[in-house]
Amino acid sequence: MKRQKFILLMLFSLFLIQLKAQSIVTLEQALDMASKGSPSLQSSLYNLERTTETLNAQRAALKSQFSLNLNPVEYSNMRRFDARISQWYTNESFTTSGTFRVDQPILYTDGKISLSNQFGWQSNTSDQLSGSSTNKSYFNNLNLSLTQPLFTYNRTKTQIKTLELNNENAMLSYAMQRLALEKNVSQFFYNVYLAQMSLTIKQEELANTEKSNDIIKNKVEAGLAAKEQLYQSEVNLSTAESSVESARVSLESAKDLFKQYIGMDIFEEISVMTDVAVTPIEVDGKKALEHGLASRMELRQRQISVETSQFDMLAVKATNEFRGDMTLSMGLSGDNPALANIFDQSTKSPRISLGFNVPVFDWGERKARIRAQEAVINSQKLNLSNQQVQIQLDIRQVIRNLSNLKNQIGIALQTQKNSQLTYDINLERYKNGDLTSMDLNLYQVQLSNNKMAYAQSLINYKIELLNLKIQSLFDFSTNEAVVPEKFVKEYQAGIKK
Repeated sequence: MKRQKFILLMLFSLFLIQLKAQSIVTLEQALDMASKGSPSLQSSLYNLERTTETLNAQRAALKSQFSLNLNPVEYSNMRRFDARISQWYTNESFTTSGTFRVDQPILYTDGKISLSNQFGWQSNTSDQLSGSSTNKSYFNNLNLSLTQPLFTYNRTKTQIKTLELNNENAMLSYAMQRLALEKNVSQFFYNVYLAQMSLTIKQEELANTEKSNDIIKNKVEAGLAAKEQLYQSEVNLSTAESSVESARVSLESAKDLFKQYIGMDIFEEISVMTDVAVTPIEVDGKKALEHGLASRMELRQRQISVETSQFDMLAVKATNEFRGDMTLSMGLSGDNPALANIFDQSTKSPRISLGFNVPVFDWGERKARIRAQEAVINSQKLNLSNQQVQIQLDIRQVIRNLSNLKNQIGIALQTQKNSQLTYDINLERYKNGDLTSMDLNLYQVQLSNNKMAYAQSLINYKIELLNLKIQSLFDFSTNEAVVPEKFVKEYQAGIKK
């Protein structure tokens, strides 16, 4: 007796330890973990970060760029030929200098203003037939220049606008991924819930089969039933045990997929808990369509594709284009052995350069490329139109599905109740010997299947209601609009931190 009590105490302790080690996960907790650890969402987040930082870098490049180039030592000793007097000479030169430069791009004209100043000291000696000469002096070259392209499109503006569109597109993709994440996490979560429920039902089925097996075993031993029924009951019992093990394997597999998707340690023991009770709601189909067409981010993405292809057209039209380049510069140079007198005999160096690229004949290359890009633009516009139609079709389909699922919930509930009553009645018949083990097993399987069907109908309704929320960007359960921009604001706030 003491030994039995000790064994029971040990088993109960092991049960408490296992229960404590297992984490209970709710749907809200799963969504929170997935928003931080989901690999697919992290990939989308990295893409958003990449486009954001690329845009920031390009905007920073529009500000004044300062650079300092230092040449502390530059020495050479070379034999050279002077073509002016047709003589060879030896030149030895030692120079130390530095150049400070400021470049300022001009966004509105696609030009650039540059200011550079070179300051240094040099020692130069030349030996030739007529003798040698030496010069040691400080020098300074100050130059201000303007470079401006003419008769072409503004490449800087186009590049900035393209990067802005890419960043907006990445933000939309991230927000859409967050919405899709909610649906996918819910689906994986409910898969685990159904697997848990299936295991529980299979365990109940096993318990019922064991009871019926005990009943028929007692009847056979008392000579009130044939041995064939006992043999069939043992087959049913083995099948029920196998079903329990299969359900347990399916549950573990569903848990692994769920933990992988939300970024959870796959070795952590968990179970899910939720209330699948459903209160059907009325959906305003007209409101769902109007809100979806006004708010769906896919439409904006299609518009971005159209705008991007139009910017690409600018680059295509620049193929073999007539283009001009103008350069204006003003320099001031001075040199003197004495640093204080470096600009006493300064020299001004104005420079003007104007050049044109004039295409003559390109065998129709430019026109063909333009026609090809026009086809791309028309294709993007067609995709935008088709996306609008597809959104309407999807929302209408979801509304029809919700109406159908609402009816299925009622049917499944009534079917489950009838199956339970049928099983209870036939269990009494079985006890009285009016029913075989095989027939009772059929009613047991029917009851188990109908329990699962009812739970599945409830979950299907929840998933489809969530799908309507994603399709229309309006939550009819709370009667509030879904604002995906909040996801982007959360990301931007995290970047600032």
